[in-house]
Amino acid sequence: MLRSLGAAMEEWKNQLFFGDNLEVLRRHIPVGSVDLIYLDPPFNSNATYNMLFKEPSGEQSAAQIAAFEDTWQWGPQAEEAFDEAVLAGPPPLAELLKALRQVLGRTNMLAYLSMMAVRLVEMHRVLKPTGSLFLHCDPTASHYIKLILDNIFSPKNFRNEIIWERSQPKGHATTRFSRCHDTIFFYSKSEKSVFNPIYKEHDPGYLERHYRFVEPETGRRYRFDNLINPNKERPNLTYEFPPGSGTVRVWRWTKERMMQAWEAGRVVIPGKGEVVRYKRYLDEMSGTLIKDIWYDIEHLHGSSREYMGYQTQKPEALLERIIRAGSHEGDVVLDPFCGCGTAVAVAERLKRRWIGIDVTYLAIDLIRKGLRDSFKRELAPYEEIGIPRDVPSAERLFQLNPFQFEHWALAAVGARSAREKRGADRGIDGVMNLRDEYSGEYKKIILQVKGGHVTVSQVRDLKGVLEREKVEIGVFLTLKRPTRQMLREADDAGSFIDPQYPEHRFPRLQILTLEDIFTGKKIALPSWWSQETFKRAARRRKTNPEEAQNNLLKELQEPYHF
Repeated sequence: MLRSLGAAMEEWKNQLFFGDNLEVLRRHIPVGSVDLIYLDPPFNSNATYNMLFKEPSGEQSAAQIAAFEDTWQWGPQAEEAFDEAVLAGPPPLAELLKALRQVLGRTNMLAYLSMMAVRLVEMHRVLKPTGSLFLHCDPTASHYIKLILDNIFSPKNFRNEIIWERSQPKGHATTRFSRCHDTIFFYSKSEKSVFNPIYKEHDPGYLERHYRFVEPETGRRYRFDNLINPNKERPNLTYEFPPGSGTVRVWRWTKERMMQAWEAGRVVIPGKGEVVRYKRYLDEMSGTLIKDIWYDIEHLHGSSREYMGYQTQKPEALLERIIRAGSHEGDVVLDPFCGCGTAVAVAERLKRRWIGIDVTYLAIDLIRKGLRDSFKRELAPYEEIGIPRDVPSAERLFQLNPFQFEHWALAAVGARSAREKRGADRGIDGVMNLRDEYSGEYKKIILQVKGGHVTVSQVRDLKGVLEREKVEIGVFLTLKRPTRQMLREADDAGSFIDPQYPEHRFPRLQILTLEDIFTGKKIALPSWWSQETFKRAARRRKTNPEEAQNNLLKELQEPYHF
């Protein structure tokens, strides 16, 4: 369970959950404990409407997010989610989902909406009254998602539909305009939500157009702002100014305030025959206020130093803007679909507390490595929950999800999956890429993972794969203990001998059990081989997220408030 939010910051531990976010939300996260939720759920960005609305043919697996797979299928889990949302969700949500079922039928789209609805109900529950939610989606299902959000959060708590314009469009513009944006829905829990205005640097062209004047004595750039009130029915603001000028207007400020600014030299007459204006200095302004169309943040691509190879990874600048806008230092940020952990990493850098959840172990392992590489000793303590710590918990994971068990077992020895989807593996479940520090040559270790019953023929098959792939070392990673015949078969594969160091010998085919790994045993390999299985995350330093953002200079903004 989460620690009490009243505890001191030094007692808090950030949390990384491996598991279904619906179960984690219900079992581990208390009511009203989270300040900001950002979620980027799978939304099948490459699918067409025909694919989404097509009835599944044959028996389908349960709606499950696998690594890099973002389609949710209609099945028992989707049916259960639909029933839960209808029976336990807000009454308006129940009516909406029943209507959508009439329109869409038992399709993949309805499965997606049902799975999202039941989770969004839980997210609403865990938000503080001052909290908010930012949901990232694309035009494929955004219109349906907004209806669901309206019925959970209420239309009055809708804040923005943010358009994020990516730098590269999707698709060819032969039959339609190119698609180049995602949608981010911003909802608050109540009308008392936290919101910090975000500014960016002024465009040089804007400065030339609007801050054209330079004060000779100081060199400060400034502009003149209108002080006339557009509301003509304000008797209390109707008076002569400057006194004795005969100029009567409906002004934005009271007469007392106008006189104070006049005496301070901030209300001036720009030229002969003109009415008074407010003198606004450029160096007192925070910048250009960010609006709801974001065109200044590029998507990630292969050359970016941030890019970790995760297909749906979002740029840190995008998450920084959201987290800064919707939270303060020390607040709790939750990402229930945390993927490769961009939101978690940015929350850490901006000195927020965080909770990350993902159902794929590949994502969890990327987050762990990314945090370690990025922050090193600056990394705040965090707990890992749901990750196997012993043989019984590893067995439970295998029974629950063999695919995720495989990813976890590979990560436990520092390897990565050799395949991105379920299916034939050609005898190779995982690989480790290494570099010989002396020769500069690249080496590869292949791995086979077994969670169920194991036989000597499986070890014999792996020997054949070693010969076929011409790799130096193979590892048979098993949950069950090997038989004597299996150990003898592995011994028959001989040893790997580095020609440069013939005195060192390493078993060419090694059998490791999960029990061995829990006790600290590792793959036997040359110490001069350095591992390059995963790209390292860029080094990050923690910063003060507010900087000048909270110094909004309210008095200078007040000419626009009336």
